[in-house]
Amino acid sequence: MPTVQLQRWGDDDLETLRRSNAPEMMTYLGGPETDEKLVERNDRYLRFNRDGTAHMFRIVTAEHPEGVGVIGYWFHDHDGVPSYETGWSVESAYQGQGIATAALLEIIEHARVVRGRRELHAYPRTDNLASNAICRKAGFTNCGEIGYEYPPGNPIRCHDWVFEL
Repeated sequence: MPTVQLQRWGDDDLETLRRSNAPEMMTYLGGPETDEKLVERNDRYLRFNRDGTAHMFRIVTAEHPEGVGVIGYWFHDHDGVPSYETGWSVESAYQGQGIATAALLEIIEHARVVRGRRELHAYPRTDNLASNAICRKAGFTNCGEIGYEYPPGNPIRCHDWVFEL
């Protein structure tokens, strides 16, 4: 498995979001966002990190300190149970190399240290075979198929993967 580092989301990470906004990377996420929406997302990530409601990171490898993707987790309510939810995106050129799995394992450890919630959930679409495989490789348990909305207002079918922290 490759070595990755998670670097706390910073003021200079908007370009990482822009690179992750490619059409082929947004297939399962409702399509590419406008630049205005990306700026808003970047501002949210910075605010979430400041106020502690989420932990957002740039995924870095030794060869690519500028980052090859985004990963994070945030407070979430799953059927009335206070939990965390996680999500990630790795640039197309770096997919299939184990980077997302390595980053997800780092997120699990970070969430364990931060504490506060007992479960970490991920909700990849049922047809997103790669993200479902990443959850399985990271040790998540598939709790079945559920309805979800992402982006809000866009109903999808996804798997509810959970990791007991």
